[in-house]
Amino acid sequence: MAMRGLTVFIADIRNCRVRELEEKRINKEMANIRTKFKDGSLSGYDKKKYVCKLLYMYILGWDIDFGHMEAVNLISSPKYSEKQIGYLGITLLMHENSDLVRLVVNSIRKDLDDNNEIHNCLALHAIANIGGREMAESLASDVHRLLVSPNSKSFVKKKAALTMLRLFRKHPDVIPAPDWAERITNIIDDYDLGVCLSVTSLVTALAQQYPEAFMLAIPKAIMRLHKVIVERDFSADYVYYKIPIPWLQVKLLRLLQYFPPTEDPNMSEMLHNVLQTIINNSQETPRNVQHNNAQNAILFEAINLAIHLDCESDIVRQATNILARFILSKETNVRYLGLETMAHLAAVTDELDEIKKHEETIILSLRDKDISVRRRGLDLLYSMCDVSNAKTIVSELIRYLHIADYALREEMVLKIAIMTEKYATEHSWYVDVILQLISSAGDHVGEEVWYRVVQIVTNHENLQEYSAKMVLHYMRSPHCHENMLKVGGYILGEYGHLIANLPGASPIEQFNTLHARFGLCSLATRALLLSTYIKFINLFPEIKGAILAVFNQYRHVLDAELQQRACEYMAIATMPTDDLLQTVCEEMPQFPERESALLSRLNEKTGQTEDKRTWNIGGKDSNEKTPANLLAAKERNENGSVDDLANSVSNTSISAAGGENGAAAPANGSPAPPTPAAPTAKTGLTWKDQLAPGYENWYNRLRDGADGILYEDSILQIGIKSEYHGHLGRLAIYFGNKTHTQLNSFAVSVESPEGLVVANSHTLATSIGPSTQIQQLYSLECQQIVTEVPLIRISYQAGSTQSIYLKLPVLMSRFIEPIQLSSADFFARWKQIGGAPREVQEIIKVPGRIELERARTILVNHRLGICENVDPKPGNFVATGVFNTSLSGKVGCLLRLEPNHESNMYRLTVRTTSDVVSKHLKEILHTALLSKPAPSTR
Repeated sequence: MAMRGLTVFIADIRNCRVRELEEKRINKEMANIRTKFKDGSLSGYDKKKYVCKLLYMYILGWDIDFGHMEAVNLISSPKYSEKQIGYLGITLLMHENSDLVRLVVNSIRKDLDDNNEIHNCLALHAIANIGGREMAESLASDVHRLLVSPNSKSFVKKKAALTMLRLFRKHPDVIPAPDWAERITNIIDDYDLGVCLSVTSLVTALAQQYPEAFMLAIPKAIMRLHKVIVERDFSADYVYYKIPIPWLQVKLLRLLQYFPPTEDPNMSEMLHNVLQTIINNSQETPRNVQHNNAQNAILFEAINLAIHLDCESDIVRQATNILARFILSKETNVRYLGLETMAHLAAVTDELDEIKKHEETIILSLRDKDISVRRRGLDLLYSMCDVSNAKTIVSELIRYLHIADYALREEMVLKIAIMTEKYATEHSWYVDVILQLISSAGDHVGEEVWYRVVQIVTNHENLQEYSAKMVLHYMRSPHCHENMLKVGGYILGEYGHLIANLPGASPIEQFNTLHARFGLCSLATRALLLSTYIKFINLFPEIKGAILAVFNQYRHVLDAELQQRACEYMAIATMPTDDLLQTVCEEMPQFPERESALLSRLNEKTGQTEDKRTWNIGGKDSNEKTPANLLAAKERNENGSVDDLANSVSNTSISAAGGENGAAAPANGSPAPPTPAAPTAKTGLTWKDQLAPGYENWYNRLRDGADGILYEDSILQIGIKSEYHGHLGRLAIYFGNKTHTQLNSFAVSVESPEGLVVANSHTLATSIGPSTQIQQLYSLECQQIVTEVPLIRISYQAGSTQSIYLKLPVLMSRFIEPIQLSSADFFARWKQIGGAPREVQEIIKVPGRIELERARTILVNHRLGICENVDPKPGNFVATGVFNTSLSGKVGCLLRLEPNHESNMYRLTVRTTSDVVSKHLKEILHTALLSKPAPSTR
């Protein structure tokens, strides 16, 4: 039903010819609405009408400071028209930090729980538009429920996915993405392609933050692409100019670039068929512009994926020929994408010959009428540069630098400097190019460029004389830039004596050349030149008088920095002896080798979009830390670092300590390995706060070395068996289904602390039949000192998705090998290790009476060798062992356990060659001695 009052009000506003009349009408209407709201007896229709008027005023730009509560009240109305205006009101009048947001949370949750899909959608719109932290924390789980519910309609799922995406981008820490990964990823298989499209956008964003949790998306994305592109299985509603749902194809191809190539041969073959089909479909150029745009969008993303998977493949070779055609296209967009994709290929491949064939065309793109095409041409030249073509590319870029856009010049200077340094075959060429660069584009040369020149010249003795000669030449130019003076001041101050005998480079001529521009420089440059002058006094005493006159003049300037330098340098230069002067002005030592600051500066200038880049501009070394490469490296490390235990178990006979540094030493007296470094700081395991209730009862039974049941409830029983040798271990975990129905979507994942590698031996079955059992084998490798135990997550479908989080009893003591020492050897090594911090001691009062046999069992279970008849007092325990790591060496462990039967106390003293191991081993034994004996769970 039309609201006549609103229509009349809008007509009145439109009829106002001047702002004063409009303001008068607005104020009159506001006063009327305030009066109506104060009465409190308005119907839902009237509230809706007046809120609409307020919203119209707000859209016109007037401030609205009342009516918010009426909009909130309309949300609770059962009528759709009133609820709709209420939601429109809060999304326009409220922001994420508004105090009234918490008032609408319960109403929004009620609409999310409603069976009316329209109400669900209105609530989702409000969440996405306001999107505050409080709303995200309160309602994220409700949005997720709507997304994964099999009862939700397709259009609700689409809105829920996009709302979740909005919340994640706004507050990523609020969304427990790893826990929801499996169910969200499964929706990619949804029959509705619109739902699949929305969820793919969500998964793409989540996978960039949590790539390991969303590895399940790889096969699902490949199968969906295969259905759409190869099998032609899609709804006619989603065909856009003869192309089936191009937006989904592009997003799925993009998603796969965030993961390393799949190792499943079936998936690899399907993906190859998909990419080959796309390449084949692009051989003919459609006449229709929209058809052509859609086809090219898919083609370019497919080429990027093919390059990501294998830049030497046959598909990439075919794509290279297509790209060569595109960079000559008359269409600006096609040229742009062709150059960008070719830059991607140049950035990751070792074979640049095919790209170099088009070098002239690429150089011509620098003069394209569109600046975005010029940028991509610059990126491609930078990526394809190597030793063979560096001089050509650099000379062309310097020639173009004089006419380049100001927006491009700083980036061009950085790239020229990096290419010159990286691919210079002659030191003189490097110096010539950099000085020419500073001379011709000084305003765009950042501090990083001339800093780098100074570092390289200082570190290469054969460059110093040539650099001093050339920089003096450039400083005599009538248009010498201030950055050139900075370089000249440093180089001449250090190496000016190398050219002092050359014509035109005498000491006084060097000084006059610098000082001629002294008054025109900034204060920072003047300060640098004063330092150069004091070095001149040390190098060239014959010009001391001229320089002292400068120091004397600048002792009285207003700038504190210049005044201080002049006074101090004057004092040093006029001392009776030159000892201090020579000490202060000693030649600069070489700079330590480090990564060029130019690369960091260039990376800062590379704009980052909402999605992370899947590749970086530059050579192959610039792409070693892309998201997919980092994930692949991590997988290789986890899967390849643990060898077959049967072949790698070695006998160790390592004693506790030896040598001056107290490092662990073999019993035969051979040199001691270095003491392992303490593990680096880590934020901690993310599942710590989600452990299953009551897990401690089961975990404590197995903590001291026994095998048995780790967890049991009415559905699942989990048991473990283990064995350890040196720094390696093997863990078998058994999962038993206690019910008479099958458990589906069964998945297990392990989160290990830093320094401990946990690798599974095979892919676990995804279901457990009724009353049956499956097992998973894990190989363990202790690489560094580990102070935390790994956590395991078990999830399965039993009506709804169930998740169980548990601790695995893989303590640091599992990697100790027991050894035996004589009394003399034990106390000799005990003294060598010394006291704190490598010694820790604690008095432990046990509940109940002391049981010596139980104490002995605890030490043995923690893999410590008990040395008999070592301690002079009978009843005291002496134990030794060696803690093993694969990367940080071995740690000798010695301990004494002294019982006091009268007071029911133990005195535990632990000495090891690592203070971290001492502290943690003491905590492990302290907990074990205080615990009550547990019944067997075998």
